[in-house]
Amino acid sequence: MQIPLVDLKRQYLSIEKDIDISIKRVLNSGQFILGPEVSALEKEAAEYIGVKYTIGVASGTDALHLSLLACGIGEGDEVITTPFTFIATAEAVSYCGARPVFSDIDIDTYNIDPSKIEEKITEKTKAIIPVHLYGRATDMDRIMEIARKYKLKVIEDCAQSFGTEYKNKKTGSIGNAGAFSFFPSKNLGGYGDGGMVVTNDGDIAEKVKILRAHGSKQKYIHRVIGYNSRLDEIQAAILRVKLKKIDEWNEMRRKHAALYNGMLKGLPVKAPNGNNKEHIHHVYTIRIKNRDDCIKFLSEKGISSAVHYPVTIPAQEAYKDLGYKGSDLPNSYLAAREVISLPMFPEIEKAEIETVCDAIKRFVGAENL
Repeated sequence: MQIPLVDLKRQYLSIEKDIDISIKRVLNSGQFILGPEVSALEKEAAEYIGVKYTIGVASGTDALHLSLLACGIGEGDEVITTPFTFIATAEAVSYCGARPVFSDIDIDTYNIDPSKIEEKITEKTKAIIPVHLYGRATDMDRIMEIARKYKLKVIEDCAQSFGTEYKNKKTGSIGNAGAFSFFPSKNLGGYGDGGMVVTNDGDIAEKVKILRAHGSKQKYIHRVIGYNSRLDEIQAAILRVKLKKIDEWNEMRRKHAALYNGMLKGLPVKAPNGNNKEHIHHVYTIRIKNRDDCIKFLSEKGISSAVHYPVTIPAQEAYKDLGYKGSDLPNSYLAAREVISLPMFPEIEKAEIETVCDAIKRFVGAENL
């Protein structure tokens, strides 16, 4: 049995008719950039997330970048964020001419640890980017308390958390702005790149709208140097179909995670906790000793896995000049050595999860001989 990490074809086949109709609708319309599909998606997403404004952009990275610019982040500023995430979070800061400052994670949640943030704040600090990693909500109450105390902006990185709730509020609706990714493998994913900025701040929304379209509000009249970052109509139409299914799919992920947790209970692995609405399990990630040997063992059994993420951002060649050491961020470096993501997608079958867990049990047993 071959078990994929993610199977996007299964998802497509479950909604094939509606997807094909939506794509054909766009093709027949002849409108492909910032047309009625994008407008409709923005309205529907705003209602779902519970915000006043949503702006479709070309990628999750652009959503972060434009959000930071709209919040006034620029040359010489510092932005505090997590070292244990995809590099786009830090790249967006660098694009603004600002400096990412890394604060360690909580080893149980893999999210930034609020108790460690204040010691990183300087007179140059202008914002915090909490990442809701793996689909689990960060402790936003404490993040917002710190932000208010030091008058900092908060841009939520929601690339992996579409549909996650924090105390009955959707992620993205709590900070000054939220940035979403619609990369195909995300819980709400398109069939190409795409992203969205969400906010309750009309000024931020207006700035992002201008920045995404070459600095223009009126065609051929350019207020500022902007960017070409527009969500296209076909992606928006696809996402509108999928948005109707997101709660159902997220609930299926939670049930799969609970099944994994039950089968792995008692083994020397660290399984994720939190199967309520504060965790949508974008990926199902455990920690295990001898992680690389485990990956090889699973692969030999036809089971796909991945590491999110094997190298912390400050240990990447691109950011080594910042001078961080492993001892500065011990939890992040520990996670990078031990995490492994197992197959997780709404359509995964119970038998497949059982096969994965049986393989983990055999690996752990072999390790203990």
